[in-house]
Amino acid sequence: MKKGILKQIKSSWVLYLMLFPALLYFSIFHVVPLIGMKLAFQDYRIIGDNVWVGWKHFKVLFSSPAFLDVLKNTIIISVMKIVFFFPIPIILSLLINEVRVGKFRKYVQSIVYLPHFLSWVVIAGIWIALLNPEDGGVNVIRSFFNMPSLDFMTSKDHIRWVLVFQEIWRSAGWDSIIYLAAILKISPSLYEAAKIDGASKIQQMRYITLPSLTSTIMTVLILNLGFFMNAGFDQVFNMMNTSVISVIDILDTYVYRIGLLNGQYAYATAASLFKGVIGVILILSTHFISKRFTGKGVW
Repeated sequence: MKKGILKQIKSSWVLYLMLFPALLYFSIFHVVPLIGMKLAFQDYRIIGDNVWVGWKHFKVLFSSPAFLDVLKNTIIISVMKIVFFFPIPIILSLLINEVRVGKFRKYVQSIVYLPHFLSWVVIAGIWIALLNPEDGGVNVIRSFFNMPSLDFMTSKDHIRWVLVFQEIWRSAGWDSIIYLAAILKISPSLYEAAKIDGASKIQQMRYITLPSLTSTIMTVLILNLGFFMNAGFDQVFNMMNTSVISVIDILDTYVYRIGLLNGQYAYATAASLFKGVIGVILILSTHFISKRFTGKGVW
């Protein structure tokens, strides 16, 4: 068996060489750090060995009102993003696929892909300016229709929706690439047969394109649920202020504060480990449910 593996590596050594940097990256930044997860069960000591305390930090964690509030915010924001963001790249890919003018199609794709390459610091600056209560573009439009000015950045009722629309603006175009690639794999003969039968564009999408995308949609959904507890640290960190921190403070920003700022490394590790375990459970459960009902999963 070992000889077979070595033979395969030798015959495709160029491909394995290209794969090596990615493996090295994930090993250093994603696999090796797992060793440090044992800190969640210890009391950290700057001098001397750490003391094993078992489930102590988890008991404190689940009895903390602050943690429960943060957990609630994380779940609410993640659910909002999945419900309102997830269908948008699918719809966008269907619309882009129907653009037949080559140059215009490339122009549209470039426009919708561009926000993905901006950092969250730049994006936050753009949106803060856009939502400025005095001269921001959104409030200028509101005033044109005789609507009162709103300070979205300090409104607890609106800030979560700002995060959702911001995520759509930044990532919908980039995520649509996956579905566009899957659409290109669909045999043109299916569309030709549908046209002969008199199917409209909407019917072709409904009965050919969408069923062909089922496997891709389920795979992306399962992987997204694996990051359900993340809710977007970079985005929230850059959009957060004292007026709205109570409704958008999430697990990642909470771990950042108690770990890096307050020095409670073991407690922060326990919170981070809890988030990771929930992610693994969501991926596995969604995969097996998908396998059970659709016959398709991640693997």
